[in-house]
Amino acid sequence: MLITPEYVFKDVTHITPEWLAEKGITALVLDIDNTLTADRSQELPEEVAVWLGTMRKAGVRLTIVSNGAEKRVRPFAQKLGLAYLYRSAKPLPFALMAAQHRMGVKRRQMAMVGDQLYADRMAAALYGIPGLMVVPRGPDLGAQVILKRKWEKKHWQKYYDRGGKTL
Repeated sequence: MLITPEYVFKDVTHITPEWLAEKGITALVLDIDNTLTADRSQELPEEVAVWLGTMRKAGVRLTIVSNGAEKRVRPFAQKLGLAYLYRSAKPLPFALMAAQHRMGVKRRQMAMVGDQLYADRMAAALYGIPGLMVVPRGPDLGAQVILKRKWEKKHWQKYYDRGGKTL
């Protein structure tokens, strides 16, 4: 269960404040690449901008946690007005702990949103929080991620084999 998804959403915009409230989640740790935007893009899709506004209006606390370098993460996060952690070394959970303390929430109140099982899902599992996985927003541009996607296929299949649905 460390890698197999718990929840899968068609897109980050399908995660609603109502769904989060049902689960007692008041804070989200957000990945960037292929979660909020396409891989390596600095452009935020309009529907994601609207979603971020909806989350803020609902009082959901948001922090970006990315394995990307500062030169990738900082301008993107600053454009959105979000706190951020870069080079977070996911799947190690230390950046999630830092994000929790920055947001001032209990662990049971937060979840990780991302697209990679071997980074985002595993970090969430190791930290003991829900992993809200999303279908990637675009193609992967890095060879390392492309290779991980091949390894992830069996874990995605386990989710669907046990009756999991894309929300």
